[in-house]
Amino acid sequence: MSEPIKQGNAFVIEENGEMVAEITFVPQGEDTLVIDHTYVSEAMRGQKLAETLVKQVVDYARQTNKKIIPACSYAEAQFRRKKEYHDVWKQ
Repeated sequence: MSEPIKQGNAFVIEENGEMVAEITFVPQGEDTLVIDHTYVSEAMRGQKLAETLVKQVVDYARQTNKKIIPACSYAEAQFRRKKEYHDVWKQ
């Protein structure tokens, strides 16, 4: 399985050239990203791929000095659970 790859306003994880997990975000203004969708294929669930993708967006936001609005329910749950994400959480 590959490491997450940035593709436009998304990070994806591929296996054998096929996308098996994805997180998408949209810019809102100049300093905010809105995570609007997280997907993991049924066959790959339970392997913490979505968690990995949320962390990838958090790292990207830190590198680009942006805040995140976790609009997708999975991302919001991760932000509530992980205090280490609160520095980039735009509440």
